[in-house]
Amino acid sequence: MSEENVAETHLSVDPAVVDGESRLDVLVAIEAEVSRSVAVAWLKEGRVSVDGKVAAKSLRPAAGAQIVVRVPAPKSYVEELVQPLPVLYEDNDLIIINKPVGVAAHPSPGWVGPTVSGQLVAQGVSISTSGAAERQGIVHRLDVGTSGCMAVAKSERAYTGLKAAFHDRTPTKVYHAVVQGLPEPLKGTIDAPIGRHPGASWRFAVTTEGRRAVTHYEVVEAFGPASLVQVRLETGRTHQIRVHFAALHHALVGDQQYGADPKAAAQLGLTRQWLHAVGLGFEHPVTGERVEVQAEYPNDLVTSLEILRG
Repeated sequence: MSEENVAETHLSVDPAVVDGESRLDVLVAIEAEVSRSVAVAWLKEGRVSVDGKVAAKSLRPAAGAQIVVRVPAPKSYVEELVQPLPVLYEDNDLIIINKPVGVAAHPSPGWVGPTVSGQLVAQGVSISTSGAAERQGIVHRLDVGTSGCMAVAKSERAYTGLKAAFHDRTPTKVYHAVVQGLPEPLKGTIDAPIGRHPGASWRFAVTTEGRRAVTHYEVVEAFGPASLVQVRLETGRTHQIRVHFAALHHALVGDQQYGADPKAAAQLGLTRQWLHAVGLGFEHPVTGERVEVQAEYPNDLVTSLEILRG
């Protein structure tokens, strides 16, 4: 296989989760954050090697195995500026934005639309060239349907430091969500492993084969049919907040992918899940100073709260 536009993504197997029991296609899908069908296609094309050898999807890698995925980079990163991304903090090394809904963190298979990385470049912000070609500067992500605080590295030294910090879970990440019903107890911790849904690879679920996920929450305001909760993440699994509250039978309002009542969202004028990354804090990767930002709610979430409060 010879391709000009290929970026190598290096993955590692988590020994606490795998222990030789997970198929390679499942691991690639989870770690590369793609659907299982995309992972299978990459394996069939010979894009995945384990410890230096091209591997089959049925292989169950041992803990500590070195997996390399030759990810085809998007053909073009050039995007027209949809709207300037609201800036919460910026210096020579990093920028933190209030990500709007409908904007992905970076290009990915199957996504056609604006991205944080592309929009920043389009508005003249130079970002780090570290990381896979399609994820340059990106150190953590928010779902397309989630708004709020998101940090992007501008310098190479910031990328290295921020990537390590998010990997080690040292940043403080605070979210606000509106969930269906009233969670009991009003303050608690959800400690339940999350992995790919066994019947739908495009979803995630609480599953014994998943990776440990810990969510701390507290009800801030109760409205009867719904509740505003503040959430602090101890881990950062894909769709973690959405999956954990769905597992408690308190799906996020508007999150039909995880079982929310579509009528409730329609009554509030919502076209996405009610989830906003309201706060982000971490040690500056270059200066060591504490960086703390907060992101105001976007208009759709403000309006829905006004309706709930009557």
